[in-house]
Amino acid sequence: MHNDHVARVALELKLTTNQVQATMTLLDDGDTVPFIARYRKEVTGSLDEVAITHIRDQIGRLRELDKRRETVLKSLEDQGKLTDELKEKVAAADAMTVLEDIYLPYRPKRRTRGTMAKEKGLEPLAKELFEQGECNPEGEAQQFVDPEKEVTSTDEALAGARDIISEWVNEDAEVRSDLRDLFEKKATIRSKLVKNKETDGAKYRDYFDWEELLAEAPSHRILAMRRAADEGIVTLHVLPEGQEAVTIIERRVVTGKGPASEQVRMAVADSYKRLLSTSMETEMRVASKRRADEEAIRVFADNLRELLMASPLGQKGVLAIDPGYRTGCKVVCLDPQGKLLHNDTIYPLEPQKRVEEASAKVKELVERFHVEAIAIGNGTGGREAHSFCRGIDFGRKVSVVIVNESGASVYSASENAREEFPDQDVTVRGSVSIGRRLMDPLAELVKIEPKSVGVGQYQHDVDQKALSGALDDVVMSCVNAVGVEVNMASKQLLKYVSGLSDRLAGNIVSQRNEHGPFASRQQLLEIAGMGPKTFEQAAGFLRIRESDNPLDASAVHPESYSIVEAMAGDMSCTVEDLMQKPDLRERIDLAGYVNEKVGIPTLTDIMSELSKPGRDPREPFEIFMYDETVHEISDLEIGMRLPGVVTNVTAFGAFVDIGVHQDGLVHVSQLADRFVKNPSDVVKVHQKVIVTVIGIEPERNRIALSMRSNTDSAPAAKSPIVKADRPRKEPSGLRGTGKEGRPRKKQKQSRRHNAKPVVKPANNPFADFFKTWKPADD
Repeated sequence: MHNDHVARVALELKLTTNQVQATMTLLDDGDTVPFIARYRKEVTGSLDEVAITHIRDQIGRLRELDKRRETVLKSLEDQGKLTDELKEKVAAADAMTVLEDIYLPYRPKRRTRGTMAKEKGLEPLAKELFEQGECNPEGEAQQFVDPEKEVTSTDEALAGARDIISEWVNEDAEVRSDLRDLFEKKATIRSKLVKNKETDGAKYRDYFDWEELLAEAPSHRILAMRRAADEGIVTLHVLPEGQEAVTIIERRVVTGKGPASEQVRMAVADSYKRLLSTSMETEMRVASKRRADEEAIRVFADNLRELLMASPLGQKGVLAIDPGYRTGCKVVCLDPQGKLLHNDTIYPLEPQKRVEEASAKVKELVERFHVEAIAIGNGTGGREAHSFCRGIDFGRKVSVVIVNESGASVYSASENAREEFPDQDVTVRGSVSIGRRLMDPLAELVKIEPKSVGVGQYQHDVDQKALSGALDDVVMSCVNAVGVEVNMASKQLLKYVSGLSDRLAGNIVSQRNEHGPFASRQQLLEIAGMGPKTFEQAAGFLRIRESDNPLDASAVHPESYSIVEAMAGDMSCTVEDLMQKPDLRERIDLAGYVNEKVGIPTLTDIMSELSKPGRDPREPFEIFMYDETVHEISDLEIGMRLPGVVTNVTAFGAFVDIGVHQDGLVHVSQLADRFVKNPSDVVKVHQKVIVTVIGIEPERNRIALSMRSNTDSAPAAKSPIVKADRPRKEPSGLRGTGKEGRPRKKQKQSRRHNAKPVVKPANNPFADFFKTWKPADD
């Protein structure tokens, strides 16, 4: 690895060069991010997964730059153009754009106006004019008039020379650097309606005439405008004020005031209009798209993490219902391990409304299969099915929970579902997914493509490779943070364990099915394809709760078993005693077990794990209840305060399910009594909140909500938490700071040609709420 890369990444991430070098060595050796973060703290200086991922990605980009650099050098050498000076410039290029600017004059290109002018022998005239000395352009041009070369006049000769100069200006790395700086700071992104597209593009009407500084445009607006442009609804341009751009080029290129310099000025104007503006605009569109993609992917990844780490109900008998009106409600019964025991259909809702029959059936199933909780999908009919089940007297406590079913239909039609339930239809598979999602959201959601879980922002518009990579990182991080019970886990869950591939996950399941449960971690080495390196990466994240060795059910890595056994020996007790008796652990002096490979960080982790072996890091499960008086948008009134669940967090706010089949939007300006820059700082997916209804648009299924304390409201709603194992945390969005929100910076007045001033959203968008709600969101 290039030492300069290590130093550069260390500087950018504010880490030591040793940390970066050590981390990259581990990654290059095949170690995974979760493994390095959990079991190699001494090597990296206790870097977490975020830092390790940043190092991996930054070094990866620099290596891509190196590969491109090698390609450029080879091309220059093959062309016979590689001088020592050029080689130094290529070697010093620290960004892809800089490297491409250096290579641009030498890049093989199609036939252009400049190359055609050179073919006509006009390059000497261009050089003479570009020197901008004392010369008579018309007189010089007369020498190049040659009808045989299709140069019939001095005007044609001068025009051809200017074409050559225009391309020289376009290919000048310093000119391009100056313009890039201008575009980055002052370019505006502007969309204009395409004629006669008002009706087709109604959902994009906010962008029919929109302009703002590109540098300040949020990711969701950039992606929305690009989508509108891709669909032919608007035209889209990214340009700064034209004359300023030309002036910047002239400062760099025009060196005199004579007639020759005037020809160069004309060439500069042509170069910007015909070549540079287009080239820079393309660059800015690509760069802004990349920036918008990164933000959208970050938001999606954060939301996905919260969804995957949602509280599990645990191993309990569950009855799951996928609600439906005309076709009835599909019911399934699952054992505590999620195995399908029974399926049926009931008709408690309209139009059949066979309530008594359905009640008797549900009550009978609850008793027969020892059901402790009922899971109900939150789709059509979900609130009605929830009320129906809550009205049944089971004679004992049976929890009734509404479950977010986003993606259940995707799973039910997938190959995984068909393989598991070949004899069941999609409705049964979907109901099973709903029930299992209540028992363990993580184990069930990994069976669905991350893009289909419904917590993204413009996920279909962003770079799909980058999106998939980021989401896979999140899933792997969550799976390994929780740990996997190897004797129960599905192939889809196992494949996200550190070091395991899809094939190896399948081998684990096959061996388990053929030979019974694994009795120890060491037995995993018998699996086909499980070599020492893979075992090292995976073992600590795989749990075997029925093993004779109690450490097999913990996150203590097998490589550290000897340390724990030594501790137990020194305490004259068993490992089990050490795990069960805090007084024994308190007497251990960790310093006595430090060696060249294991330090205090790992020993501290071991002691923590011994105190709570295999502890699930997810929060305890809590049951949420909607307001029983509200079922449809028509039930809402301005000022109502209602309990809700955050279903999605975007760059412009959060969507909250209040139980009316349509999520409401809490705009970023309404999330708290203070200025909020990043909504995810205030709310998370699955967070329970209290919101106030401040806007309703039934005909368009839109609801505006607020979490601010100074909105007019009805009497306070009941707490959304009706059962908890600990005191309820107040939703972070309700915590006031006691300070006034920071005012936004005064809007800069920027003009492009004769365009109107840059438009920015109002400070409080709820004055005209629905104008700022971008309807193009997924």
